Amino acid sequence: MLFAVRSAAALHRLLDLLPVFEGDDRVRCRFTLVPGSEFDTDALAAVDTAGARCIPWDEAVAARHDLILTASPKGDLGDLRGHQVLLPHGAGFNKALPEEGSPELPSGLDPAFLLSGGHPTATLHALAHPAQVERLAARLPSARRHAFVAGDPTLDRILESLDRRDAIRSALGTGGRRLVVLSSTWGPQSLLARRPDLPAELAARLPYDGYQLALIVHPNEYSRTGAFDLARRLRPALDAGLVLAAPYQEWAALLVACDVVVTDHGSVALYAAALDRPVVAGCDGAGELVPGSPMAHLLAAVPRLDVDTAPTALAEPAGPPRTRRFAEQAFALAGESLDTLRPELYKLLGLVPPPHPVQARPLPVPTPERAPHAPAAFAVRAEVGNGRITVDRLPPWTDLPFHHRAAEHGRAGTRQLQSAALLYRRADRPAPSPGWHHEYRTAADWTAEAFDEYPNCRTAAVVLSPTLCLLRRDAGVPFTARVEPARTGTGTGTRTRFTDPAAALSAVHTWLATYPGPDHPLPATLTALLGTTAHRVRLQPATAAELDHPV
Repeated sequence: MLFAVRSAAALHRLLDLLPVFEGDDRVRCRFTLVPGSEFDTDALAAVDTAGARCIPWDEAVAARHDLILTASPKGDLGDLRGHQVLLPHGAGFNKALPEEGSPELPSGLDPAFLLSGGHPTATLHALAHPAQVERLAARLPSARRHAFVAGDPTLDRILESLDRRDAIRSALGTGGRRLVVLSSTWGPQSLLARRPDLPAELAARLPYDGYQLALIVHPNEYSRTGAFDLARRLRPALDAGLVLAAPYQEWAALLVACDVVVTDHGSVALYAAALDRPVVAGCDGAGELVPGSPMAHLLAAVPRLDVDTAPTALAEPAGPPRTRRFAEQAFALAGESLDTLRPELYKLLGLVPPPHPVQARPLPVPTPERAPHAPAAFAVRAEVGNGRITVDRLPPWTDLPFHHRAAEHGRAGTRQLQSAALLYRRADRPAPSPGWHHEYRTAADWTAEAFDEYPNCRTAAVVLSPTLCLLRRDAGVPFTARVEPARTGTGTGTRTRFTDPAAALSAVHTWLATYPGPDHPLPATLTALLGTTAHRVRLQPATAAELDHPV
């Protein structure tokens, strides 16, 4: 069996089909790279990463294969010998590229790519929805008898993974924040091409403790730009906490975990809609969007994103999002794709399918290392009123007015530390190197010395644990702030929500600045609104153990 691969995106689609053949030692899989794509370098690297056996194109053309699987109709597939099955490449046929093939036709419906010598290249053309069969037949009647509805194996993997939502959010460090996923296809009409500054612009408007930003980039764009240059372009947003999804599997895991998707006309939007996630249009696809397609209907119905009103547009919707109805125009047989494909593929192989059932593989949960580090510095908008302190932490380069700067010692740069009114560090220290000689400072020592080293500092603090900090104001007497987790929701939806204690430090700093004085009576209790969650912060005199905690 030969997997004919033209791009990394096409390979990823084919890999989602593998459970059909798992456990069958009668089937041997070989991969070949279909020449002619500008994205072939990453395709070859993706095959190598999968650990698959790859054969040269010349060898693939010379041999006869029992079955050929491909997820792109482009290239000289007519040179291959054997039954060919063309599988879905994305969520329907919503995008046409004017510079190639027939104008206004997506490649999956374009006779220019589907015919070889005047006859359909594919023995079977697997489509995800009956409407796609009708669209194909309208353009290429001779291909109708080769087409059948098989659903979408990638959607089935996503549906099989819905119970992993909490685990994925935990691995990403999302917590109680609202996960906003930006999705960009490839090409001149993509979200990143039309609005390249959008990730950084949203980071500058969405408070860090209320929102987590993530970005899905089409594998073709990864290939065209390169991971190095892509990270360079996105550096401000990455430093502000943006999660950049890996091009295989992780993008789908983000959809399972997300709360809202900002999109262009790429397939990710319809996969999000299949989960009934709220969708917001970042751009419209212009001349690449196929009129009357499910994607066109979706983008016409959802709100448009304006950066200045983003916190309102991306907040929890007042009612159910109701985007699934658009996905139902693109996907049929949800959850049944592999069961549908298996007998058809084995019929072409001339074999009886194995007796064991076939099941879509759940998506892997990202490793904890994939969670981004908290930003090292913030511009903090804060105010005291209505019995609580409201804190919104934003990147230090935001153009919005703010109350103070906060910076983490040991991670922020020197200029950020020198300009910060609130300095903090985290007490986790690496183990001392082998040997007898080592030294450390206590939390009390460090908070006292910070004022001499950084004249602009007004509050110095050490995060001792996920709920406890030691701090002092203007070289005064140190005390502790204990941040209580909040209980949210009701019934089976009840959660215990923790926050970054450094955000609570900004609340205490703001309170101390609002009510200056040499002494504040302790104990005291503050209410801090951090993101969308109110936490109680208890201020108490520090114990000897807390003062002596090593940093």
